[in-house]
Amino acid sequence: MTKTIPAYQRIKNAILDNIHSGKWQAGNAISTEMALAEEFGVSRMTVNRALKELSEERVLERRQGSGTFVAQQQFNHTFVEVRNIAQDLKSANRDYQAQVVSKRSITASMLDDELRRKFDIDEESVIDEGSVPANTSAQTDASDEAVLYEVKIIHFADGQPIQFEERWVDAKKVPKFIDQDFSVVNTSDYLIAKSPLESGSYTIRALAAPDEIAKFLQIAPQSPTLVLRRQTYSAGQVVTFVKMWHAGDRYQFSGEL
Repeated sequence: MTKTIPAYQRIKNAILDNIHSGKWQAGNAISTEMALAEEFGVSRMTVNRALKELSEERVLERRQGSGTFVAQQQFNHTFVEVRNIAQDLKSANRDYQAQVVSKRSITASMLDDELRRKFDIDEESVIDEGSVPANTSAQTDASDEAVLYEVKIIHFADGQPIQFEERWVDAKKVPKFIDQDFSVVNTSDYLIAKSPLESGSYTIRALAAPDEIAKFLQIAPQSPTLVLRRQTYSAGQVVTFVKMWHAGDRYQFSGEL
């Protein structure tokens, strides 16, 4: 059974969609409480709850006597520091290049269990192709709608592959992601600019390289690799999930305590 989304959450989602799509950018004023109440057919108290929560999450900034504004850039840089391999390599005076292996849209029926769990996509939302009438265009359109975007990129240092990136992005939250040229635009930079990122989590594991990964990194199959898996959240939902494979003898993670 489909879960009913509370009215205040629908308002939050709509505001985030406007931010992700670029309709409302950092510093822009959003619709007034009264306008939102009329648009969603709810009380101003319900709207106030949505705006209050987004303000506490630092997506919005409420200014007394002036209105409510998008606080996206401050929010991004205050709470989430995402390492950028392009910047790291350039800072080390190494020549950096990126090669896009593939990019594609993924529909609900194409999801594997891991991606469905990561992005909290209900299995019931996947249309059963066997039950869809041949003439039902609305069902066909729904089944063809992208739910995620996928890109695969090889990152090079001085002409040698150092990282293979597999990334998935919520297509609704960042609708223009798939249109970017990621041999020029860095994926992390683009997402930070377009999404109000609030938190993230990651793991690093040592794994033997599968054949496909070994080919992209130009190493022997089953060679040791370091794999960073990271998911980043906005308003409690995953915006992007990435796997970054690193040749074990060419890369290390370090930091300061």
